[in-house]
Amino acid sequence: MDETLVLQVDLHDMAKADDEANPEVAVVDKLVEALPVVEGKPYLAVFALTHADKDHCLGFADLLSKVRIGELWSTPRLWHEYYDPDTEDPCEDAVAFREESERRIEATEAALTAGEEPTSGDRVLVIGYDDEHGKHPYDELPEQYKSGPGKSVTVLDGHECEGRFEAFFHAPFREDSAAPRNETSLAMQVTLTDDSGIDGKVLLFGDLAHDTIMKIFDYSEYHNREQYLEWDLLLAPHHCSKKVMYKPDDEGKDVLQMDVLNAFERNARDGAVIVSSSALFPAKDVAGANPPHRKAADRYSEIADEVICTMSWVDETAPSAVVFGVDVTGAGVVQDTVVELAASESTKSAALTGAGARLAAVTAAAVNVAKSLPAGGVEAASGPERVQQAVSTDRGGDKAPDAPVGFGR
Repeated sequence: MDETLVLQVDLHDMAKADDEANPEVAVVDKLVEALPVVEGKPYLAVFALTHADKDHCLGFADLLSKVRIGELWSTPRLWHEYYDPDTEDPCEDAVAFREESERRIEATEAALTAGEEPTSGDRVLVIGYDDEHGKHPYDELPEQYKSGPGKSVTVLDGHECEGRFEAFFHAPFREDSAAPRNETSLAMQVTLTDDSGIDGKVLLFGDLAHDTIMKIFDYSEYHNREQYLEWDLLLAPHHCSKKVMYKPDDEGKDVLQMDVLNAFERNARDGAVIVSSSALFPAKDVAGANPPHRKAADRYSEIADEVICTMSWVDETAPSAVVFGVDVTGAGVVQDTVVELAASESTKSAALTGAGARLAAVTAAAVNVAKSLPAGGVEAASGPERVQQAVSTDRGGDKAPDAPVGFGR
């Protein structure tokens, strides 16, 4: 949100990222590097878990040991599964997230009993509803510590951010509380607003598939909430799964569902970008293979100005962070040419701070260069183009810079 307040949605820190020969990134380490330090410890304002699949929470226990997390956003599904003997046991990080949520629920209740409010590090928000909530630990929490579809928040860990940040919750739906785990994903629209009043909107649907996503579009449009469906950036649901826009017929053949593609398209803003947090797109889909699916990527390319795969941005051998920003000229992704410039500059920073600092350096470079731009100084250019111009100006054309440009912390 800004230099002091960071919202992290999900986490997938893979062991193979520790081998520098692999392109995967050690997410926890990079996040710790990027976070502000408050009272001597890295500080993350909010961590939100869309659902407890391993590829969405892997590394949470490690993160919790290294960072002060001000507030957790949880969903009732954590406890629905805990009390269901037929549900597959969750991974260790999912258990750690549930136990930390329960500790915060107890801390909140203790604070309220003492006539106080929970403090940073003890805060929790439970988003969603479950018919079996009566036996869930959060059941007795006051309503201000709960939320759900149709509601929004502008406060991050006790900091009021109205006018700059809003998260509007679309799901999980009450009637889906016993559905497969993916269909209970936390879904939301995040709006970031620049001081000029220009905003950028991001849609996050977790691992939802076609029917639940269409329920979101139908419900919001029925209630005249189209503003909460708009997007500049869409995170491709379920890592670019074909289940978003294809359903099998009676013979198992995939049938394209144009309703969801039309819904995405009519709510997209000019210049909209789709980002797939996934492995590389395959050249061809194989029956039974996990996402990403080629046919899903192809369909997305038909409705968006650009489709970005995180594992090939900008370089398949050393992927860089996808940086989305908002300024007076609009919202958009910092383009690949800018990232390449920043990456080349980060070589110096990496040499100073150790191998593996490339990602954090590129991200910091893009953010710092963007921050150095005078508001409204280049009105004809887009936000990303202004970053490009600033980088070129700092370099003095083709001349190599005397010092790294806005890199590192």
